[in-house]
Amino acid sequence: MEIILVDTSVWINFFKGVDTPSSRYLKENLSNCLVATCSTIVQEVLQGVRSENQFQELKSFFLNLLHLPETSSLDIAIQGATLYRSMRKLGVTVRQPNDCLIACYAINHGIPLLHDDRDFELIERHSKLNIVRFQVNRLEEPNERVYGLKES
Repeated sequence: MEIILVDTSVWINFFKGVDTPSSRYLKENLSNCLVATCSTIVQEVLQGVRSENQFQELKSFFLNLLHLPETSSLDIAIQGATLYRSMRKLGVTVRQPNDCLIACYAINHGIPLLHDDRDFELIERHSKLNIVRFQVNRLEEPNERVYGLKES
């Protein structure tokens, strides 16, 4: 079963019921793939929760996902900073530095990232990040999508 890392941007849309290609992919494929998370994503999602009940529910939900290990918090911080700096040297500004940390988790574990955040498109162009791709199937209605992973 394929493992994918699901970014905060997708979880927020998924939990709020916002229909995006990525949140739809997640909804339609929860039983077809193994969903992974990391400490940065868990923090970003949980810090935005307003009610204590919802916080507890989501905390329990995330505790039951596959958690990607990090070699050490210092190592992942240095990798994220290195990726951020390399992007800046190329003239690309990543709006949320945490996106570099999340990208490093995906890169380090060799798994694709499902996202709703344009920064990851930029990071992918200049790093080893692999993201989940969506392709329009010309045999279906224009609004319908066929989901597939970008081939390495």
